[in-house]
Amino acid sequence: MKRIVSFVLLLMMVGLVLTGCGNTATKAPVQKKIVIGLDDNFPPMGFRDEKNNIVGFDIDMAKEAAKRLGMEVEFKPIDWSSKEAELNGKRIDALWNGMNITEKRKENILFSEPYMDGKQLVFLPKGSSAKSLEDLKGKVVGLQSASTADEIIEANKEMKASFKEVRKYGDCVAAFMDLQTGRVDAVITDEIFGRYFISKKPDTFVVLDKVVGEVGILGIGFRKEDKELRDKVQKVLDEMKKDGTSAKISKQWFGVDIVR
Repeated sequence: MKRIVSFVLLLMMVGLVLTGCGNTATKAPVQKKIVIGLDDNFPPMGFRDEKNNIVGFDIDMAKEAAKRLGMEVEFKPIDWSSKEAELNGKRIDALWNGMNITEKRKENILFSEPYMDGKQLVFLPKGSSAKSLEDLKGKVVGLQSASTADEIIEANKEMKASFKEVRKYGDCVAAFMDLQTGRVDAVITDEIFGRYFISKKPDTFVVLDKVVGEVGILGIGFRKEDKELRDKVQKVLDEMKKDGTSAKISKQWFGVDIVR
């Protein structure tokens, strides 16, 4: 009888051990690193300094958020036109680069709450006779491929048809270089980037204070299934807003607090 009782107790212990092992095996590992995808030629959000280090407003925000989450952060330059493929192919964990939240992008991307407003404006060479969007009829317009400006122009067939040509670039800096040399007559891009860029060359470019399309909002993009990661990042962003950290970072890059 004792042998039977002992055998039964042994079976129960084995069962408990196996159950415990099963729980350990199915428990999801804690994420210790977040890989941020970005266009590393998009000042002041994310770009390379004179020492080739990736710096910028979004970079500082992401570093602080990762620090509070106890995670390592890696910044991975990507082809911006392939951003959704990079994200959903799990080569990166998030898109954090002054990206506008649009209905089209929301189909494949899970966004954070908006953290900044984003306007698309027209930038011209100094001395241009253009005073309105109508003055761009018959002109060559440059913009970044797969950018918000690109999506706006592609959706507005009438506006696109009014231009002589729409030239698309891998990044906005290249578009401005062609604007400076006269290869394009105007560049449509994000206000934050455009104003920062022309502030470095105030005698070369001017801005047409007319919003192209609707006023956008900027957010951080995650994979649709990564709601837990999105929520963790959102929580620390809310904390950074509340304790003044995001305002401090904003003032370092823009001179004022423009964080929503």
